[in-house]
Amino acid sequence: MTQRPTLPPLLMRLPPPPLARPALGLALTAFLRRIAAREPAILSRLGPYAQARFLLDVSDAPFLLLMQPQARRLTAHPRHAPPPEHDAAIRGGLAAFLAMLHGAEDGDALFFSGELQIGGDTSAVLALRNALDDAELDLTEELAALTGRPLGRWLRRGSALVARRSGLVLSRQEVMP
Repeated sequence: MTQRPTLPPLLMRLPPPPLARPALGLALTAFLRRIAAREPAILSRLGPYAQARFLLDVSDAPFLLLMQPQARRLTAHPRHAPPPEHDAAIRGGLAAFLAMLHGAEDGDALFFSGELQIGGDTSAVLALRNALDDAELDLTEELAALTGRPLGRWLRRGSALVARRSGLVLSRQEVMP
């Protein structure tokens, strides 16, 4: 199994600011809606699973995330409380999630190696993974487009620097044939 970078443990021990979770939920929902508007094929690719509720348990993050594609909603939930109702769950470290999302690692390999674990409706998880693979998302580019031209360039450079120093895959990697 590949040694992946993790978030500093200190982040997990710090209590979040009082409005952090609702503010994060609003920001993530707006971001998800923007991606869905720019990449409508993601929802159609999900088919009947667009109505599923996906629990994203990034183990080295302070929150659980609940994604509801049909409602175009992504909300943050406290880690110390029981998880919200969900149909399918994906659990693993941030590095594995980012590597899969950006195409640097094969999703199947991450699942078979145990770096990502799935629970609940496995067909829904497979549909989500396939939809995200087909969309070829790049979170850095999505954020850069959201911030506009001058900040976008700064964000791309900052993201590349953070990626080099942390080992996290923060943007889509071009694979040469």
